[in-house]
Amino acid sequence: MSNCARPIALEDGDGLVVVDVQNDFLPGGSLAVPGGDEVIAPLNTLLAQFGRRGLPVFATRDWHPADHCSFKARGGPWPPHCVSGTRGASFASALDLPCSVSIVSKATGADQDAYSGFGGTDLDLRLRELGARRLFVGGLATDYCVLNTVRDARRLGYEVVLFEDAIRAVDVNAGDGARAVSEMRQLGTIVTSTGAMASSP
Repeated sequence: MSNCARPIALEDGDGLVVVDVQNDFLPGGSLAVPGGDEVIAPLNTLLAQFGRRGLPVFATRDWHPADHCSFKARGGPWPPHCVSGTRGASFASALDLPCSVSIVSKATGADQDAYSGFGGTDLDLRLRELGARRLFVGGLATDYCVLNTVRDARRLGYEVVLFEDAIRAVDVNAGDGARAVSEMRQLGTIVTSTGAMASSP
């Protein structure tokens, strides 16, 4: 259920943050999120709207070395995924990222992990340099990188709009995704869908 009753219009100070829409998180990938490819169409709708307004777009990505600490071989919880320079680490080819997209690579060191797009990156600095105040967020996965990115965004004082039709959860434990959305709503995030966006001029 959305907690936004009226259409949302884009304004100066808005930024779009596309979280980790990478091949390894899509069906067939080494750490596939169920229905992960279903986020692409709604995100492309948002990307087109931001493009028409000339507003900034950021795309976060896992960009791991082959011996990353999150991998099971090193005692981490996950199979190898998003190893830098591999096809699995590439953004989904169907995702219409603009040439002007700002890419944010995270967890790039073997002993450094990060679920949040703000974790160990310059995302906050780049957003503030552009005067961003409100962040529109979608991507993968609801209960990990999306949740942690939204937590940090709210902690840093950004308004956040989350699109339920543009996120999907891992759900290692049943209901993890729903609990993550509930937490983000409790943090003051507006939870809506791309259908609630006002038509761009």
